[in-house]
Amino acid sequence: MVFYMADGTTVSTAPKFTGSSYLDTASGNIGAILGVDDEDMPIIHELLRVWREKYPRNLIRGAYYDCKERFKDFGISIPDQIKNKVEAMIGWPELAVRSLSDLSDLEGFSISGDDTMGVGDLFEDNQLDVATSELIVSAYKHSCSFLTIAADPEDPERISMIPRSADWSAGIWDRRDHRLAAALTITEDDKDGRICAFNVWLPGKVYECSGHLMPWRAEKSETNFDQPTVVSLAYDRQMDRPFGHSRISRSLMSLVDAGFRTVVRMEASAEFYSVPKLWFIGANRDAFSSNTWKSLIQAINAISADEDGNLPQLQQVQQASMTPHSDMLKTMAMLVASQTRVPVDYLGITLDNPTSAEAMASAERRLTRIADKQNVAFGRELKRAMGIAVALREGANTIPDSIRDVHPVWAPTREVSDAARADAFTKIADKVTGYADSDVGLERLGLSREEITRLRADQRKARAQNVVDQLKIRAAQNSQQQEASDESEQSESASGTPQSIGTGA
Repeated sequence: MVFYMADGTTVSTAPKFTGSSYLDTASGNIGAILGVDDEDMPIIHELLRVWREKYPRNLIRGAYYDCKERFKDFGISIPDQIKNKVEAMIGWPELAVRSLSDLSDLEGFSISGDDTMGVGDLFEDNQLDVATSELIVSAYKHSCSFLTIAADPEDPERISMIPRSADWSAGIWDRRDHRLAAALTITEDDKDGRICAFNVWLPGKVYECSGHLMPWRAEKSETNFDQPTVVSLAYDRQMDRPFGHSRISRSLMSLVDAGFRTVVRMEASAEFYSVPKLWFIGANRDAFSSNTWKSLIQAINAISADEDGNLPQLQQVQQASMTPHSDMLKTMAMLVASQTRVPVDYLGITLDNPTSAEAMASAERRLTRIADKQNVAFGRELKRAMGIAVALREGANTIPDSIRDVHPVWAPTREVSDAARADAFTKIADKVTGYADSDVGLERLGLSREEITRLRADQRKARAQNVVDQLKIRAAQNSQQQEASDESEQSESASGTPQSIGTGA
């Protein structure tokens, strides 16, 4: 099957969204690579095969997301001068992705006790809150995305965590251990879209392969880790689809194509909507000007009688209605809403009967339930990534057991009023000892992870200041007691000296 882009070029030669050319899938047919162990070459060939197989479809989905898909015409009623110049304008695929991805906001990681593993430093150093947002958008777009963990080549003490898109990556799933068995990430291409460099992530090792000069060569780095230092985030992972499904499904793309055609038909109809549909019965063809538009806009038009003195009859036909087009577009939008669980009002469609607040809330709850489920799945992979990063920094070959006490913290997926939060917080705090000042309680109250951290810092500062004040008070009291004691001893000494003299006399 050959895939085409909006300008008619094939996927393998079309320009890339990044600004240069699309990756040429033919350049992925790589034979032997110098420096690669013989037992690893079949895995690398399989990874390259997976990438070549998935790349065209990933590219098509990216085109729909960016509203760059090709117009698919049936060749029935749309004039060539319109269909050849029309550009995509239906943004439903992006809405399907962003309406769900915006509900997943990683705030940080909670840790039982002190952060002795440096999880907070790894989070901030790699800006994981921003990187996770990119990963989730890419996963919803292409069905999965990847996060690589490795020591920074320029600073071996630093652990680098880099998000990777599925259209430049490939993976093999380990069904037994529920994790990646191997992964490939393309890192460089030339101006013609030919792959020039890629990394292969295997248990215990990483190959950095380069093809700038033939033959291909690889540099092996030993990680001594029991699994590839890569994790995969997937949307709706299933047993038969370990790398998940795309939010831009085949049915959604077909609905977008139908909506695209409907809007173009509306545009074609609108060109003649304000022009009266006239029929001249009995008129000679020679009576009409070749410039139809000029004839339509002239203030005065006249047609003379024929040779027999008969005058042509003028009849005006009722204009074609735009209602069928708009009704069909509404139907397409409602099908998209059903497919993506997005409220139909978000699709730019206004229904005759406005959606009630209860119906809107019910539609949004469907999205929040999916987001909550996905946050659990994403959280497990991010927790695994953090465990790998901690192990690599400490020089360990497995994820430490202490990572079990680390949990990702997500912002709430549902909007809850401050009054409702405060009411629930008060009722629970009355029943559960210590809840009011716990991180769990503060999160339930609506405070973000950053706000809780700042609050804890202020509390520690206040406690430290309180200790200092108490020490100052005690020091002042001790000083006063010492002064009083000294004065008492001096008074007793002064009164006792004459008495001893008199007794001796």
